[in-house]
This record gives sequence, structure tokens and C-alpha cells, in this order.
Amino acid sequence: MEDLTNHLKDFNDRLKLVIQKIGIEEKRNRIKEIEDISKDPNFWTEKNDSSNLMRELSGLKEETGEVEKLQRQLDDAMVMAELGMELELRSEVDLIGKNLEKLEFKVLLGGPYDRGDAILSIHAGQGGTEAMDWAEMLERMYLRYAERKSWQTDIIDTTLGDEAGIKSVTIRILGTYAYGYLKGEAGAHRLVRQSPFNADKLRQTSFAKIEVLPEIKESSELNIKEDELEWEFFRASSQGGQNVQKVSSAVRLIHKPTGIIVTCQSERYQEQNRKIALSLLRAKLWELKEEETEKERKQLKGEVKLAGWGNQIRSYVLHPYKMVKDVRTGVEVSDPDRVLDGDLDVFIDAELKLLVR
Repeated sequence: MEDLTNHLKDFNDRLKLVIQKIGIEEKRNRIKEIEDISKDPNFWTEKNDSSNLMRELSGLKEETGEVEKLQRQLDDAMVMAELGMELELRSEVDLIGKNLEKLEFKVLLGGPYDRGDAILSIHAGQGGTEAMDWAEMLERMYLRYAERKSWQTDIIDTTLGDEAGIKSVTIRILGTYAYGYLKGEAGAHRLVRQSPFNADKLRQTSFAKIEVLPEIKESSELNIKEDELEWEFFRASSQGGQNVQKVSSAVRLIHKPTGIIVTCQSERYQEQNRKIALSLLRAKLWELKEEETEKERKQLKGEVKLAGWGNQIRSYVLHPYKMVKDVRTGVEVSDPDRVLDGDLDVFIDAELKLLVR
């Protein structure tokens, strides 16, 4: 019983630290501020601003709610300890420990964009139809993961494969801590299986590249001049009803100084696609800036190893045995079907532990 009581005391100290770092009172004040703003009759006239504020409100309520729920669990557990309810307390201590660890992850993900939305892209590697089919399997996996997290997804752009699968896809993932949780998924993902595309069903290895960027709002640090942009408009190739087929609503944006090209055809209206394309461009420019900073850091430290997209982070083996193994953390599971259905928490949590140490 004493060891359980000591655990509770440790949990209480850790929760106090979380509350201090999370700025719980500031968040409660912000909740009240947004709720007051939303009472204005003209609140919904500015659709984008109102939607963003309501998403912020939902995230703040979720975060403060988790803290308050954990505090109640701890208080109840303290009562159990006083009453000598050892059996019930043991299971409660395990649950509190897991919930506290998840909350600590969120606090420790303190990067400037960790709390925000993510832009996830999947690119088929070499291997033709096999790799394109693998890219589509990964697309489904991340969409299912986002669904499990109650995040909103928006497929911005897709290039279909010649026979099956996809050559590439870009997905906006809108949710609190979407970028913080998903950023560790960037890298090469390897699949080993019996090929469904040839009669001999030979064992085949396929690769796909995952890119994860934060969605960045307008900022003075990423000042984009209008004369640096070249816009092209075309009809969307994705399904979207008669309007999409008849109107050039899809956009392609070229950033002249860097040659970066982004496309967006997810929305029915050109202006909406323009805004998303600019957001994608800001993310790409931020990535370019980060790469330059990292390159300079490595040169100063004398590191000469070149970073390539082929750096494998995870293997998914469906034949001759079943296993998914993360190369960086060593975490492995024997149920790849469950992983490919979006159950990624064990891998993402282990990667977060490495990131926040």
C-alpha cells in the first residue's frame, strides 16, 4: 500500500508541474474571451475567423478538461488510499499514470507549431505499381489514425497511379497537436509482402516517403511578395460535382525565387484553394529554412553524413511473417493489420519519448 501512496504523491507533484507549464488560468481566461466574442451577432459573418476561433475553443476546452479530469482522478485515488482500498487503487494508479504521461507529452511538445495543424504528404518510391499501392495503403492508415483522434482531414491534392494506387497525395490534418504528434512520422516506410500484382506472388519490397509539415499562418518571418508568385488555374481532376468539372477552381502556385510548386484542388471555389495553396507554400518555405539551419549546424559540428529521404524509419512485414518494427525506437508489434488500420499510438508515443528527452 505504501508504494501506491508514494506513486500518488509523485503523480501529484508531476501534475502540479504540468499545470504550471500549461498555463491553465491563461487558457481558462482565453476560453471565456472566445465565448464572449462568439455571442456577437456578427460572429459568423467572417466564416474563416469564426471557424478558427471555434476550433481554438474546442482545443482549449479539451486541454483544460484533461487536466481537470486527471485532478479529480487523483483526488478520488487519495480517498481510496485513506480507506485502504488497495485492489481498486492499484488499477486506478495504472490508469492515472498512463493519462498523466499523455498529458506530459502535450506539455513537452512546446515547439512553435506542435499544437497546430499538419500537412502530410505521401510519395510512392521506386517499384512501380507495387509502390503506388503501398502509398495508398499508407494514405488509408493516416486517415484512419486521424479519425481515431477525431481530427478533421482534407485531401488537398492526389496524383493517381497508372494502374493502381497513388503516386502522391497531400492531406491537411486539422486538430490540436496534429503536427506535434505526426512530425516523427516523416521518413521512408518499407513494406515487405507477397505481390498481389503478379501471378507468381513473389515477395516484394516497396518504399514510400512521408513528409510532415506544420500549417503556418501568415507571419512576418515568412514574408511572401506577390510579384514572386505565379498562379495557374485548371479544372480539378478529383470528384466534386458538376461545378468542379466546369470551372477552373484548382490552382497551381509557383514560387519563382525557389522554384517550389504546390497545387490544391480540394475545394469547390478558387479563392479557397488559393488560400490553402499559400498555406502550403509557407510550410514549404519554412521547411527550406529549417533545412538550411540544420545544414549549417551540421557543418559547424563537423558532421558530413548527407540526409536522404531513403532513411528508413519503419518496416511493415506481411510475409513470410507478420511484424511492424520501428527502426528508431525498436518498438515492434505482431499485428500489422491493426497498425495499417490506424493504430499508431504505440509507435508515435515511443517516438515522442525520444523527442522530449
